[in-house]
Amino acid sequence: MQDSIGLFRYYKKLGDRAMAQCPDEALFVTLDPESNSIAIIVKHLAGNMRSRWLNFLTTDGEKADRNRDTEFETPPATRAELMEMWERGWKYVFDALEPLAEADLTRTVTIRTEPHSVMQAINRQVAHYAHHVGQILFLAKHLTFTKTGKWESLSVPRGKSAEINAKVAAGKLSAQETLFSSKKA
Repeated sequence: MQDSIGLFRYYKKLGDRAMAQCPDEALFVTLDPESNSIAIIVKHLAGNMRSRWLNFLTTDGEKADRNRDTEFETPPATRAELMEMWERGWKYVFDALEPLAEADLTRTVTIRTEPHSVMQAINRQVAHYAHHVGQILFLAKHLTFTKTGKWESLSVPRGKSAEINAKVAAGKLSAQETLFSSKKA
């Protein structure tokens, strides 16, 4: 269970750090009419997180009051509103997962009336959130670099693999520290 929570925290932090570098106006840019902005992706994730994790063990993961289609309309208006939505969504995730006990992992939950083991439901959401955080990261990097000419790598920077690998092998750096640090390695 702690591994799953760790993965969710990792993807949240990637999204946090990508959006932190992104200029405010870029959060609302779409690359073409079929694309979503970072703001729309965040709105969708927040809607999904509320639906999946509110009363996780006792109600269907597709809540009757969710209107998924509206998640792709009318983005939040400001960075502050977007970040509040992002934080609220992740709070649902962690509030549902942190109290789970080993015995809960054998339970069955439903998503759109289809039964899933608790671990299947968790893995489904890890994959979903990784997909969308990857979109956020791509957009933030592209739009930030296009506007500012700068981007701070969120993992191992280009041309630094050998240096990082040597530091990890020598015990001078942990791979997780490299991924989660707010500073360049």
